[in-house]
Order: sequence, then structure tokens, then C-alpha cells
Amino acid sequence: MSGHSKWSQIKRQKGVADAKRGQLFTKLGREISVAAREGGPDPDANARLRLAVQRARAANMPADTIDRAIKRASGGEDSALEEIVYEGYGPNGAAILIEAMTDNRNRTVAEIRNAFTRGGGSLGESGCVAWLFDNRGVISVQPNGDDPEEIALKAIDAGADDFRVDDDGVEVYTDPGQVETVREALEREKVAIASAETAMVPKTTLELETKDTVSVLKLMERLEELDDVQRVYTNLELSDEALSQLA
Repeated sequence: MSGHSKWSQIKRQKGVADAKRGQLFTKLGREISVAAREGGPDPDANARLRLAVQRARAANMPADTIDRAIKRASGGEDSALEEIVYEGYGPNGAAILIEAMTDNRNRTVAEIRNAFTRGGGSLGESGCVAWLFDNRGVISVQPNGDDPEEIALKAIDAGADDFRVDDDGVEVYTDPGQVETVREALEREKVAIASAETAMVPKTTLELETKDTVSVLKLMERLEELDDVQRVYTNLELSDEALSQLA
């Protein structure tokens, strides 16, 4: 699969091993609250909230914790949270895009700048790398014995824009507003969905040597360990060899 799915997969594996559930639930709760604040508390009428709730359930977040996050938005408890995108470069020029939610911009930017510096990268100006990415719906599928090409064709019939097939599975790309429609259509076809979300997908990817790729991955891990950082994206092609060194 592409770098996005490979990175998501390794994070899921490490999340279980490192038992960082508390921090993960905090980040998922923030996403749920902001989604509910922006689009309303009804997941059926709020696609962003629906996807956020699905991600939380996939992470085994308790139902009452999800409900509390939605109610916090209704009560205005998370009104100070704002969404900010930071951009920068990793070692050897890899583009890095960071989505954050914070109630203190100064704290967040200081922590992110420090992480870049310690990881051999640099925080950039707004717009320096965002143009390298598109906002897409991304559905990752495990074939489980089915023909990957057949799965991809079913996705296209359901409204997907594009797909990528490799030894790890199928990655389906959609318009952000169509990710739920395509996911539901594939589920009706008994296709095993590993994840479905909106993400920033690189238009083209950069290949580096394994040791340099590992350096970028370590920087991404450092950034994702920050409480205010929700997601981190890169245009780096993530090889299995490099990812295995982080597993």
C-alpha cells in the first residue's frame, strides 16, 4: 500500500504494544468534539463526526467516552480548541504536514519546532508543503483471499476515483464526501475494510535510502507523541524495510 496506509498500520501495531490508549483516546475525543461542534451532534447528519466515531470505535474507545465527547461540544467545553496545520521538512527534504488541535498556539508551535529540531528537520512557513498533498477519502482493504483487482473494480463502481493494489492489499481513493458511500457499498459486498477516513495524500512520493527513511519516521513518531498533534503526513515512500525497523 501507499505510505499513508503503511504508516497507519504500523501505528496501530505500536499503539497496542505501547499501551498508549489514554493519549489516543484524548486525541480521538478532541476530534469527535470539534466535529460535533462544527457540524452538529448527530453522526447521521455529520459525515466528519461519523468518521471520527468510527475511528474511535475501531480503537476500542468506550461508548460512554464517545458520548461524553459529543456532549462536551454541545456544552461548549471544548470551545477553546482550534485546528491548525503546520508544515515542515524532515531529513533530506521529506515534506511533513501536521494537523493539530490546541487551546494554546504558543505552546503547540514551540513543541512542534523543538521536535523538528531534535529530529533533524525544520518547521516551515504556511504553504511550503501543503501544495504537495490532496485531501482524499482513503479506504484500506484486506483482500482475505479475494481478487484485489476485483475489489478495486467494485470500489470504482461504487464511486471511487482511483485505487492502488500491491502485496499488502488495496487502497481506495475517493472524494472526501464520498468515503462513507463507497465504504458502505464495499461492506455490502462483504469486502473486509481495515480503515476508512479522510487524509492528506501526497500527489507524488519521494524515495530515500532506508536509513534516511527511518530518520524521517522517527521524526514523525516524535511529532505524533505530542498531545496537541492529531495526525502527521509525509510525501515519503515508506518501504517495508524501513517500517520493520520501527515495529
